[in-house]
Amino acid sequence: MNMDNLIVVGISDMKISTDPDKILVTYSLGSCVGVTAYDPQAQVGGLIHCLLSRPGSVVLHEGESPYKFVSAGVPRMVKELLRAGADRDRLIFKAAGGADMRGDGAFDIGQKNIDELLELMDRSQVKLAASELGGVIPRTMFLHLDTGRVVIKTCGVSHDL
Repeated sequence: MNMDNLIVVGISDMKISTDPDKILVTYSLGSCVGVTAYDPQAQVGGLIHCLLSRPGSVVLHEGESPYKFVSAGVPRMVKELLRAGADRDRLIFKAAGGADMRGDGAFDIGQKNIDELLELMDRSQVKLAASELGGVIPRTMFLHLDTGRVVIKTCGVSHDL
C-alpha cells in the first residue's frame, strides 16, 4: 500500500473523497465507531471516526466537532457525500469498532456508540451492508475509493468487511 494514497481520518474526524486512487483510513477504533459510506456509481466515499454516541447536551459546545458524535456526525457525513455527488439511495454503509477496551463493561462507551449507530440507521431506514462491532480488540479501518472495498486490520491480520 502506497502511503501517499492514504487519507488519514483522526478521532472525532471525517473525510470524504472522489479520488479513486485514494484510501481513507482510521486507526485504533477501540470503543469508538468507524462508519464508511460509499456510492459505487459516483465513486465517492466517506469515513468517520466517532468518539461518543451523542453530546451531553442537545447542542454542541463552541468549537466541538460534530464528527465526535455518532448522532451528529454520521448525518453530517451523508450531507457532505451528497454535496460531492453521491446519491443517498446508492450509499453502502459499513461499520466497525465499539469494543469494550477494558473488557469489563465499565462505562459501556463502545456499546452506547453501537446502539446509537443502529438506532440512527433504523430511523433513517438504512441498513448496514456489513459490520464488525463489539468485542474487546481495536481495529484499523480502510475504505478503498476505487471499489468501495472496506478492509479491517486487527492484531496485524487484515480481512474484508
